[in-house]
Amino acid sequence: MQLLARISLPLFALLLAACATGEAPSTTASSDRKDAVGRSKKKQLDFRLASGTYRCELGQSVEVERRAHSDRAIELRWQGRQHTLQRQASSSGLPRYEDRQNGLLWIDLPWKSVLMDAHSGRPLANECKPASSRTASG
Repeated sequence: MQLLARISLPLFALLLAACATGEAPSTTASSDRKDAVGRSKKKQLDFRLASGTYRCELGQSVEVERRAHSDRAIELRWQGRQHTLQRQASSSGLPRYEDRQNGLLWIDLPWKSVLMDAHSGRPLANECKPASSRTASG
């Protein structure tokens, strides 16, 4: 009786596991899903955001000049220095501009922007909002 229990219990578990596995999806459907996920991850959002002075917390300000013909770079003036920041792809798709040489990162949201130290991730100028609503136009 004990031998029968030892054999039947693992066999029963194996049968249960076989019933629990569903049918494998076709390779075409799986491949299509992966392509769609890949495309959605790579899509970068395009906002019409303002150029000009951005007023930030703690009395700080940042000057941003957007190029009308391209969203690939912005000119940013902060603490008396001019920087060119290149747009980088972001997992969220939000506009993200970086000056890797000087360690600056500008993240644009439609309602606010933030300037960060790219090396430490620490905000340098937070809650930045345009003082006027001048947008880059083509």
